[in-house]
Amino acid sequence: MTTFDERENAFEAKFAHDEEMQFKAQARCNRLLGLWAAEKMGKSGEDAEAYAKTVVIADFEEAGHEDVVRKVAGDLGALSSDEEIRAKMAELLPQAKAQVLSETE
Repeated sequence: MTTFDERENAFEAKFAHDEEMQFKAQARCNRLLGLWAAEKMGKSGEDAEAYAKTVVIADFEEAGHEDVVRKVAGDLGALSSDEEIRAKMAELLPQAKAQVLSETE
């Protein structure tokens, strides 16, 4: 195998790893958002965890994050605005990334 082939394989492996980590971080962010929303709705324990799972699943409906915002906003109603939900997502993403990275070390 040539040096070029080795570098290409290494780059592809790094790309795949980075994509996997981004997917995990986004899923974790959605879970944290779901727990935040569940708390606003007065849910706790298993009910909050179950709701958080529905938020994670909602992200698979379409590309981007608007499906998650739409679901959480619809569930929260007057308890929160779309802007507050987006701001909370932006706040939670770095936390989610840090959690995922700490689990892989």
